[in-house]
Amino acid sequence: MPFRLEPERTFRHALAQTGAEAGEPGAKIGLWVCSGSPLVAEIMAGSGADWLLIDTEHSPNSLESVLAQLHAVHGYPVLPMVRLPWNDVVLIKQYLDLGAQNLLIPMVNDAEQARAAVAAVRYPPHGVRGVGSALARAARWNRIPDYLARADETISLAVQIETSEAVENVEEILAVDGIDAIFIGPSDLAASMGYLGQQEHPDVIQAVERCLAAAQEAGKPAGVNAFVEATARRYIGAGARFVLVGADVAILARSSEELALRFSQTAAKSAGDDGDRPASY
Repeated sequence: MPFRLEPERTFRHALAQTGAEAGEPGAKIGLWVCSGSPLVAEIMAGSGADWLLIDTEHSPNSLESVLAQLHAVHGYPVLPMVRLPWNDVVLIKQYLDLGAQNLLIPMVNDAEQARAAVAAVRYPPHGVRGVGSALARAARWNRIPDYLARADETISLAVQIETSEAVENVEEILAVDGIDAIFIGPSDLAASMGYLGQQEHPDVIQAVERCLAAAQEAGKPAGVNAFVEATARRYIGAGARFVLVGADVAILARSSEELALRFSQTAAKSAGDDGDRPASY
């Protein structure tokens, strides 16, 4: 008999199970996967994080490398999300077809752009997604029964709020049917506000918290990127339902630097102590 599969739960479903009403308080804690390495992705998948964001906007990733990373993290108790490089109907179709179920679309500034993203993830007559399920991993090559009719339930769509324009339009973006969540990017948001590299600026934090409040009012989950622990905890307290708190490449860079520095300082101290000893010692 041919093998038949059921679709896995999406990020939307997982977020619906988070919250005091669902008996699961707190935010979903996530980590960036930016290395382009399936091996590193698998290591991150076993970290205990709730979700991973595989990035294709600022990272050396392609369709092939994202597919390999989705394979690598499958089977771990972690939800992978893929951030696309742009809000593009062809890219969205390709990443959906290779089996990415949870998409994050960057630089969505208004309701029209949000509606375009929604249309790109839906088949006609409700959208413009091209039909190729028989050829695609998304449908497991038609081993998921009735995939075309059920495709919407297998997909979670979040859009990124990361400009001052998007903040001004956040309520209308949240009102778009098919937008499951928003994710706030303080780095680009700070730059658009004239505070390049100042994600901790009070005006930036205020803008982030405005978006979090708007999402709560709309009844939709909001997430945010926050590598500073105190800021991450502040945003969680303000209603953030999912938070990225670190990245594979940053963790490797800072941890390797700290380890090397610790031992180089020890070696330097040891050499200095040797130099203080009498020659006859």
